[in-house]
Amino acid sequence: MFKFQKILFLIVFSLFAFSVYAEFSKLPTHEPTLLQKGEAKHWCPICGMNLKSYYKTNHAVKLKNGDYKQYCSIRCLAFDYDSVKNKIDKILVVDVASDKFIDAEKAYYVVGSNVPGTMSAVSKLAFEKKEDAEKFAKEHGGVIKRFDETFRIALESLNEDIVVFANKKKTSIYPVGEKIYNTVCKPIDLGKFKKINELKASIVNEKLCGELDEKKAQAVALYLWEVKRFEQNSEEHIHLSKDEKCPVCGMYVYKYPNWAAEIKTKNGRFVFDGVKDMMKFYFEPHKYAKGTTRNDFTKMVVTDYYTLKSIDGKKAYYVIGSRVLGPMGKELIPFVSENDAKNFMMDYGGDKILKFEEITPDIIKKLD
Repeated sequence: MFKFQKILFLIVFSLFAFSVYAEFSKLPTHEPTLLQKGEAKHWCPICGMNLKSYYKTNHAVKLKNGDYKQYCSIRCLAFDYDSVKNKIDKILVVDVASDKFIDAEKAYYVVGSNVPGTMSAVSKLAFEKKEDAEKFAKEHGGVIKRFDETFRIALESLNEDIVVFANKKKTSIYPVGEKIYNTVCKPIDLGKFKKINELKASIVNEKLCGELDEKKAQAVALYLWEVKRFEQNSEEHIHLSKDEKCPVCGMYVYKYPNWAAEIKTKNGRFVFDGVKDMMKFYFEPHKYAKGTTRNDFTKMVVTDYYTLKSIDGKKAYYVIGSRVLGPMGKELIPFVSENDAKNFMMDYGGDKILKFEEITPDIIKKLD
């Protein structure tokens, strides 16, 4: 009898545990709402993940011009926030209970439940009704917070989340994407894409790698966007040797090819790990290379942010004040065209676009 009661207890306990800790599906219960337009609307513009697969953590911003940007998570919204904050009309979030977008500032968030986070170690799920949030928290754990505090948590953990997921991508996603790309994909010109979701849409809709499931398509997109595009068209890059150091900061420049800049002189050249250090050298060459003057310079070369090709530094357009950081922190981000610079600012923010002749020593000093 005792043995029977023990078995019955274990069965009941197991069913209870399963009901509490069973994996929560982020797929929509109903037909998902996609607010973005165009072929790339199915994917997050920041990380490329499928919006439907993570629908119950979707966030969106309605911009003042009527356009929308839709994210897989509050983490990707936090990453993109500086670039859109001055253009936002309203922030929206999916209500877990109804699958409808609601005003995020009126939502009740369950933070830190046993549901895995989306692009974050800590999950953050939103509800329109407080009683729904309380019921969910009772079943899955977590605490109830409003949007402001939840968003602050997302901002504060952003760098840590980036590092954690970067390590995961290096060890388990990039290798898969590389193998698929080298095995079954057609050659892809990465220079024509401005966002990862545009690349993902092309891979999927044009079947550039044949028929791929979502997981494999994401691996290919991440590999191409975050690894391969830094290697493509290498013959048009600044060629770097492993013994060349930046004369300003002393770092080995070959480690940062996508940020490389170069000043060619009558007798050779100097290479830099970013435009900021190149400009420091440009304004005070004697400080970093005794006997060198600006009269010795024959050409200045920088790396276009999107194509990663070498371009004329004196003809480039530079964005300052964006969220994108270089090896030495805040940077001047170079582009071959003003239109590319404007598109970049839409995604990553920025204070202004400068031509080469508008860059001053004071501007460079403020970047440190």
